[in-house]
Amino acid sequence: MTHPLIGTQAPDFSLPNEAGDVVRLSDFLGQTVVLYFYPKAMTPGCTVQACGIRDSIDQFNARGAVVLGISPDPYPRLQKFIDKYDLSFSLLSDEDHAVAGAYQCWGMKQFMGKEYEGLLRTTFIINADGVLTHVMDKVKTKSHHDDVLTLLAD
Repeated sequence: MTHPLIGTQAPDFSLPNEAGDVVRLSDFLGQTVVLYFYPKAMTPGCTVQACGIRDSIDQFNARGAVVLGISPDPYPRLQKFIDKYDLSFSLLSDEDHAVAGAYQCWGMKQFMGKEYEGLLRTTFIINADGVLTHVMDKVKTKSHHDDVLTLLAD
């Protein structure tokens, strides 16, 4: 599975956010975007990852970065996730996996010896011109926020 290539234009998309409002990647031209794909809201690993970003959001803002999380959850579940953990960034609903497919983040996974299709935890950093500058496909939920902030500092 090959993700979009660093140095190429990031695939644009339109997805509903936690409130059901349509968000487009192209809405953020002129800003750095941290686009992170996560499997399911309110699960342990995804909660650790989201809360790490929440706790570091001032550092993301100081670097001029907008954070967008994408999962296959329906948007009402995303609002519950935001409310429960006081998340301070937008979450987007990709129920049909079309955007995950465009970014090559949907594929075979394995859990407890069983294989199934699902969302592969991946993060993309997109510059102000809409070009991919970093792809993180070995994401550690506990250090994700620090790992991304390090890349943003480069």
